[in-house]
Amino acid sequence: GKAIKNGIVNIFLHDIRDESHDNHRTVDDYPFGGGPGMLLKPEPIYNSVESVKKNHIIPDDTPIILLSPQGQQFTHRKAVELSKKSDLILICGRYEGFDERIRENLATEEVSIGDFVLSGGEIVAMSVIDAVSRLIPKVVGSTESTENDSFSEGLLQFPQYTRPSNFRGMEVPNVLISGNHAKINEWRRRKSLLRTLERRPDLLNRATLTEKESALIRKYRQRMEQADTTGYAFKPD
Repeated sequence: GKAIKNGIVNIFLHDIRDESHDNHRTVDDYPFGGGPGMLLKPEPIYNSVESVKKNHIIPDDTPIILLSPQGQQFTHRKAVELSKKSDLILICGRYEGFDERIRENLATEEVSIGDFVLSGGEIVAMSVIDAVSRLIPKVVGSTESTENDSFSEGLLQFPQYTRPSNFRGMEVPNVLISGNHAKINEWRRRKSLLRTLERRPDLLNRATLTEKESALIRKYRQRMEQADTTGYAFKPD
């Protein structure tokens, strides 16, 4: 909201029914060949995109993103890529899907936020807008906040704590209140690696790791496997 108020981000909503020129403002129709549901027609979608590009003077190389469960998974890396663009056009689906000609000849790419189906693309659009906007300078108060986010370095974020240091007998790790920033950074990196290994090991295949970190991951994996075999809990350093 502050980013919009301060003119850092602008969001325009366009009703595709405004580009349907029959009396009923029709935007969907039955699929050729039969089958359930209705498909979004090509004419109002094409007309809407062309109108948006003309009225807002949008560059020809602006991404036209179809929000669809068939798209590639939306990731932090993709958000970073899109945050460097001056404009984005997001097309929200509805009903059974799109006429294939929209997918093949109008959209430049397709994006999905997960392997599930929503009633429409509006929630997906909100997710993309939020993830992309917060990476634009001055949108988030501290750039360090976005740099330390989960996925920013291909790993999950390390555990974090705040006051009080002792809550119902649960204490904050001593290293975090030691004042030794080198040790703190080392602890945070190690915890980030461990948390990623435990919860999203697939991310480690894409993460940039030092030889020391790779060796640490191998050690953690061995200890986790031993814990599974023996039935003892795995306790990292």
